[in-house]
Amino acid sequence: MHGAASCQRAVHAPGRHRRGAPAVPRLAHNGPVTDPTPSPAPSLAPLLSDEGQALLAALRDHDPAQELALATRLRRDHPAELVSAALAQARLRQRAVAKFGERDAYRMYFTPHGVEQATRTSVAAHRAGRFRDIGLRDGGPARITDLCCGVGGDAIELARAGFAVTAVDRDPVTCEIAALNVRTLAPDAPPATVVRADVMTYDLAAAPAPDALFIDPARRGGRGRIFDPEAYSPPLSWAIEAVRTVGAGGIKIAPGIPHELVPDDFEAEWISDGGDVKEAVLWHHATDPGAGPGAGPGPGSGPGAITPGARRATLLPAGLTLTGRGLPDPPVREVGRYLYEPDGAVIRAHLVAEVADELDGGLIDATIAYITADEPRPTPYATAYEITDELPFNLKRLKALLRERGVGILTVKKRGSPVEPEELRRRMKLQGRESATVFLTRVAGAPTMLLGRPA
Repeated sequence: MHGAASCQRAVHAPGRHRRGAPAVPRLAHNGPVTDPTPSPAPSLAPLLSDEGQALLAALRDHDPAQELALATRLRRDHPAELVSAALAQARLRQRAVAKFGERDAYRMYFTPHGVEQATRTSVAAHRAGRFRDIGLRDGGPARITDLCCGVGGDAIELARAGFAVTAVDRDPVTCEIAALNVRTLAPDAPPATVVRADVMTYDLAAAPAPDALFIDPARRGGRGRIFDPEAYSPPLSWAIEAVRTVGAGGIKIAPGIPHELVPDDFEAEWISDGGDVKEAVLWHHATDPGAGPGAGPGPGSGPGAITPGARRATLLPAGLTLTGRGLPDPPVREVGRYLYEPDGAVIRAHLVAEVADELDGGLIDATIAYITADEPRPTPYATAYEITDELPFNLKRLKALLRERGVGILTVKKRGSPVEPEELRRRMKLQGRESATVFLTRVAGAPTMLLGRPA
């Protein structure tokens, strides 16, 4: 996802320029930004010099808390503007390690919005694999246009996967950074192009026409997150029609999107990484091989092939995928010996019934996504806990029980309870060496505390 400054909103049909619009400037994979932006962008040029590169290398492991003294010292030997730019970039690279890993992050360039909103490498690589499974082209590298490319996180992985990438963004510095990043991290990929343009007026039919689109609308504005998909930049409806026009593609969306907004001819995939839900993607591939300006040979047959109307949950880094089978809601039953907490992607994809069926379990409450069962059954799609106590909600009673058992380490999980975990831990005044997990939830509609431990 990229900042609103990168993906300008406008009301124009996909594949058309506004009357009188200037020619779209293009940045070749191995070349500079052309008119109207000089190459390289002024804010990056000092960093690309030998002096700038040496300064960035020296600042790789610097302590941000000591920056004031460090900057004062560095300005004795380097221009103040270069020192400021290098320190800012070094900070961004340190933040980016969590998403891109040390090997890539310290070779990339970022903007503050770019590092915050870029797709992490594991997710982008998974998505590139799904594009491979679609089966876009019989011969030669398939062409994918990445709209709202930001600093190039997805473009890098698409290029590494062997696609010919055209990345589009309207911010000149962002375009320059995306080109540098792709050139540095995917040097042996098919030719890539970075285009500075408003994605909503970019001509999708211009040669070479894409075989597929990837669209990452901006979902943040001046007041924070945007929850209305039609307030995305570009709006979700525009992105859906753009993908239909081309014939294949994916649209990155917020994981909280209502299921009723997913079109019938799209598949919806929710992705978690390390147990945290990161995003959702709407996938489309036309069954008509002639659909769209660059449509390939039709739907593929690999593990990532698109199924219109399907819902799937993908768990990274294992790459496991659970697909919906249209099962009815599980029955509500009394709490058994084991409680299962489904992965967040499973919950978002509304696939709790599929996991409950696998576990031969039921729900503890019709509105709560906790599964209970009598037998332990390992599953990658849920974390199992052995339940030792089931108590009506009563904090005094919980405190007494924890003290009696010498619990000093308490993991608090809640679903359907207004109590905040940190406040509960503070009130418990824990002492002891034992550990436990407490679930603050509802059982058959009644506020309940379930005490246990990981199975």
